Amino acid sequence: MSDQEFIDIEESKKSQKKGSFKDVLDGSLLIRENVVKQFPYIFFLTFLALIYTGNRYHAEKIKRKVTKFQVEQKDLRSESITTKSQLMYMSKQSEVAKLVKEKGLELEESTEPPKKIILKDD
Repeated sequence: MSDQEFIDIEESKKSQKKGSFKDVLDGSLLIRENVVKQFPYIFFLTFLALIYTGNRYHAEKIKRKVTKFQVEQKDLRSESITTKSQLMYMSKQSEVAKLVKEKGLELEESTEPPKKIILKDD
């Protein structure tokens, strides 16, 4: 084997080992034996990346829903407190008597205290 053939073989091995930009563009890098052996691993990593991305979008969607429900809960809680306060005010004895007079109902406020009814057992 001559020196020139040896140099040519070494150069071809170097060019096969290292992927040049030309190899990437023309696609010859993808048909090399070492790359073909790695395809299942590459597909697995791609699959994991897709799952990770989908999971991230799903988590953000849930977070937006939770935030929306928390705001709605705050609004409903404040509305509940306001309604409860109004109901307590309207149910005071003086307010009930005033509303009865305004509506023109013929009801009177009792001035006698309530009597206790006691049943005797035989």
